[in-house]
Amino acid sequence: MDFLSLEPFIPSGKDFQKSKLLFQELGFSIAWEEENLIGFQNGNCKFILQQYDNETFAQNLMLVVKIENMNTFWSEITQKKLSEKFGIPEIGLPVKQPYGIEVNIIDIAGVCWHFIEEQI
Repeated sequence: MDFLSLEPFIPSGKDFQKSKLLFQELGFSIAWEEENLIGFQNGNCKFILQQYDNETFAQNLMLVVKIENMNTFWSEITQKKLSEKFGIPEIGLPVKQPYGIEVNIIDIAGVCWHFIEEQI
């Protein structure tokens, strides 16, 4: 049996609309939207933003997003000043890991997003 996709539900934290804007700034497009759910997509990467606030859950959730070029990604996100606009933790510098180059972004709810340019 082949699976077609994996689309996790991601908590929005206290401010659903602000989370919506953050993910749009990160480069995700809205595929569909209803009252308490938004389907986001960028290429083959999809997730569902859910209006849900549970700090313990969010702070224990981590996601990996594979990207093609860290230099381009890093340049684009630093120019957007996401920490200032959205009150999220400062975005760290790209770090070389055994599996590639990684930048971590903690979203409004507290979820850690690992953006990785794979180098295996």
